[in-house]
Amino acid sequence: MLPVVHNPYYHAPLPDGHRFPMGKFAAIAAVLSDLGFAPFHTPAPAPAEWIALAHDRAYVDQVLAGSVPRPIEREIGLPMNERVGLRSRTACAGTTLTARLAMEHGIACNTAGGSHHARAEHGAGFCVFNDVAVAIRVLQADGLIHRALVFDCDVHQGDGTARIFADDPSVATISLHAAANYPVRKATSTLDLALADGMEDDDYLAVLDEALERAEEFAADIVFYNAGVDPHRDDRLGRLSLSDWGIAERDRRVLAAMRRRGLPIAGVLGGGYMSDVEALARRHALLHVSARQALG
Repeated sequence: MLPVVHNPYYHAPLPDGHRFPMGKFAAIAAVLSDLGFAPFHTPAPAPAEWIALAHDRAYVDQVLAGSVPRPIEREIGLPMNERVGLRSRTACAGTTLTARLAMEHGIACNTAGGSHHARAEHGAGFCVFNDVAVAIRVLQADGLIHRALVFDCDVHQGDGTARIFADDPSVATISLHAAANYPVRKATSTLDLALADGMEDDDYLAVLDEALERAEEFAADIVFYNAGVDPHRDDRLGRLSLSDWGIAERDRRVLAAMRRRGLPIAGVLGGGYMSDVEALARRHALLHVSARQALG
């Protein structure tokens, strides 16, 4: 059985018409339940001390107190109230639990996570806290890992993750993203593969195979896989043109490559932006289906 991590707190109410599809988190839990993935592992919200391992403590305290300055709130793009803060703390704990379960079972997947635009100083781009960075720092602090690999296939560059680990040789960051997409000012990952607008399945998978080959250069005790589905051709914030088959094949290839290396794999949801949250949830669930198959 593939371990799947979920908490209803992953959903936080947003104003009507908000661009972020918050409803997808409850929807993916329902889809996965129908597919036989339940019962889920349920994380408690992460303590401030965990989050401060990856973020400035002053910013962490602002989020927990609901006192994030308005300019930062605008950059994040979410109303920084108590429920959004709780959601972000819970997602950090969820990715940390996912990593622990991956080390025990080989693969585990969260139903949230992948908030890769949040940097040490503050959040950005719908990302309050960088859950993958928090999980890595917690595992390192606990002596469970020394080195980590972040393999990010969200359509947007994992700029926050790259910045957090820019001067840390213990963490390698690999990002496959649309070159012309957000953020305008890119960070420098360990390895960046910037893709042309409109790239379709075959060309994308060829670049992916190159990235997976080059990833073998980086020693790691665990890999965090950001399986954002916003490279899909129907995604309203993506600029690539992958099909459902292309997304699923991408996941299969990443999981198979990391399994061949014997690495535990912690899968996180990443981005996906559609008004039809049911269809979006089914697309996100491709990761979990592929992970269950990879476990055999």
